[in-house]
Amino acid sequence: MPTPSTILMVRPAAFGFNEETAANNYFQSNPGISKELLQKKATAEFDNMVQVLRSHDINVLVIEDTTDPPKPDALFPNNWLSTSPEGRVFVYPMYAPNRRSEKREEILAQLSNDFIVKDVQDWSEYEAEGRFLEGTGSMVIDHDHKMIYACMSERTSLSVLEKYAAANGFQAIVFLATDKNGMPVYHTNVMMALGDSFCVLCEDAIEEEWELIAIRQLLESTNHIIVPISREQMHRFAGNMLQVKNNEGKKFLILSQEAHDSLRKEQREMLEAYSTLLPIAVPTIEQVEGGSVRCMMAEIFLERKS
Repeated sequence: MPTPSTILMVRPAAFGFNEETAANNYFQSNPGISKELLQKKATAEFDNMVQVLRSHDINVLVIEDTTDPPKPDALFPNNWLSTSPEGRVFVYPMYAPNRRSEKREEILAQLSNDFIVKDVQDWSEYEAEGRFLEGTGSMVIDHDHKMIYACMSERTSLSVLEKYAAANGFQAIVFLATDKNGMPVYHTNVMMALGDSFCVLCEDAIEEEWELIAIRQLLESTNHIIVPISREQMHRFAGNMLQVKNNEGKKFLILSQEAHDSLRKEQREMLEAYSTLLPIAVPTIEQVEGGSVRCMMAEIFLERKS
């Protein structure tokens, strides 16, 4: 698995509880406090995360959000943007109408200015048909073995996923995953995190035994050790992690403090065999928008221009 050494993050300008995404994101909850206080808390958590990453010599490209129109989820760029080691940039169809304005031409222009971009694929046309594929939220991608793992939800259309996979030479592995209330898990990356030699997986969420067996076999065949987590740990964002490397090539596993605290000693030890754990506290962001640190990072696999 290629491990990114640069990540893109968007500093929020209008953070808040998004009722449009809450329709099928059961990890969200409304704290009932003012937008001004929410914005202040979220910005502080964001700035701290950037500082922690940079203090470990991890490259962070920070983009400032714009205030008009308000974009409460702008700090989750991985849902609309991803890149590939082949030099491609992808733009995705988004479920919530008020999230579609997160897709900004100036961000794409900055990537083209700073990095070698060989192709841009924009899949947004499917929004008009009510079909969606929310980037590396919907898809956990194994670039080395050309596989995409995806759990079905309103955010992840099977037909768009299959077209995307076929267009880019991937095999799509599709399954159903449910949360503790029996509802579809809204994004694959809250129940599954893929590293170079390991996979954090909420096996309990995959109710069809044959689907779980198939996923286990595929992960084992691609030399990934499975680190199982429970549904309770999934709801504490223990599946929402990202492996990155710094400028010296040292590998870190970025996870929230909440996720870290939910892990048992033996789970932490398994993960520490592959990466240094780097927990970062983002409690307001997790509670209000139902996403964690992995959702805040879009991996940049592109080659930087000299």
